[in-house]
Amino acid sequence: MKIFLQGHEYKYDVENIVRLFFINEKIEFIDDDMNVEMGKDYIISRLNRDGDGIIVDTLVSFRGCTKEDRVQQRYDGVISSLEFSRRCKSLVKLSLYRTAKQLVPLDIPWGTLTGIRPTKIVHMLMEEGKSDDEIHAVLSEQYDVSYEKIQLAIEVAKKERKILMESQPDSIALYIGIPFCPTRCLYCSFVSNSVQRAQKFIEPYIEALKKEIKHTSDIIRDMKWNIESVYIGGGTPTALNPEQLDRLLYALNKDMDLTGIKEFTVEAGRPDTIDKEKLCVMKKYPVSRLSINPQTMNLDTLRTIGRLHTPEDIVHSFNLARDLGFDNINMDVIAGLPGESVDMFKNTLVQVQKLDPENITVHTMSIKRASRLHEKIEEYTLTHGNVVEEMLSYTQKFMRDCNKHPYYLYRQKNILGNLENVGYCKKDRECIYNIQIMEEKQTILALGCGGVTKVVDINKNRIERIFNVKDVEEYIHRIDEMLERKNRIYDYRW
Repeated sequence: MKIFLQGHEYKYDVENIVRLFFINEKIEFIDDDMNVEMGKDYIISRLNRDGDGIIVDTLVSFRGCTKEDRVQQRYDGVISSLEFSRRCKSLVKLSLYRTAKQLVPLDIPWGTLTGIRPTKIVHMLMEEGKSDDEIHAVLSEQYDVSYEKIQLAIEVAKKERKILMESQPDSIALYIGIPFCPTRCLYCSFVSNSVQRAQKFIEPYIEALKKEIKHTSDIIRDMKWNIESVYIGGGTPTALNPEQLDRLLYALNKDMDLTGIKEFTVEAGRPDTIDKEKLCVMKKYPVSRLSINPQTMNLDTLRTIGRLHTPEDIVHSFNLARDLGFDNINMDVIAGLPGESVDMFKNTLVQVQKLDPENITVHTMSIKRASRLHEKIEEYTLTHGNVVEEMLSYTQKFMRDCNKHPYYLYRQKNILGNLENVGYCKKDRECIYNIQIMEEKQTILALGCGGVTKVVDINKNRIERIFNVKDVEEYIHRIDEMLERKNRIYDYRW
């Protein structure tokens, strides 16, 4: 499918809308509409500025049928160039969306909101003083979001605002990445290394990480920041042995001032990596929240996705953590795993809820390009988007019946049914870090390979990013360069 843009260069946003409707089409952007071949599939998107208004015209030809659409918007007074660009982009997406929907009448619950943070626009509208009804009108008319998803976004945004408003201006979050796993899951695209294959890198990685912890602690003191939350993720941090985990947590506790933290999460993840010794190590330090992630309680599915544990292992690990005093536990499950029916997914929710965790995070299956699933997709039975939507609708009712409310949500590329991931929790058990990472209202310092530090200036709505290298071996060998990159934080004394 050839695409010609005139008057704008919103290629990324146009491609995202195209992917909603024309999933398997090869896309080619062209420089001249004369290159459009009659009888072939094409899109023409034109944006014009008419005095105090914006006009977008879209023409889409697909399989011999052609449709067109025009949207226009007037604005009063002077608006910033950033706001003008935002409005233009929104109208380009809406016009293309409406035109494509005439040709391929799909039900797209999130409409033109293709980004990973749909609640951001809700927060913006709330800050403008808009009521729930007014927010409904904007999301429905300008973005074609369904009533159910608007309700979800508003509910989540209200929960998030409470947490965001309690954070102090000098508070930050700390993320530490452990890129090792027992095995690589079928659906995973993260930079993680199997413990067996990467054994030789674990010790030097921990030593490099300790250097970055010490260096970052000096920066935090210089900037007069206070750590509000810590999140150790991966990978699977509990893939480390007890002694390695102890050394990591000791270094963190020794070098960082953790006296004021509200939350300290360790992503225990795989039940087969959890034992009493590791849990006792974590209990020595201010770890206050664990994540134990079954993904499914169906044994056959666990084997399909490359998990070594059983449903019984999940129950055992959870009970072990409870017995040792961990009173804030999250459990991840995935809707739409290959070969799973609605009833199988319902069974997973029921079995997980029997354990009564404080958080249950429900992810929708995403076909990530770097995953084994994407590479061998023809070998698996994927769940249809309508079935996944039924799973998520059931989840919302089920969670309410269990007195758990949605408190954060995000979306991913290539997610089944163009749906969402939602975190549910008991009253006052929201994960602070999850909310902050999603809404980007707080500086987050990321340590370890693949870490992306985000230095946030709320007043100027500005974010500066500092990247660590993704490869474990590169991170180890270039650790001094990573420390030097961290020093760029000093340039952002806003």
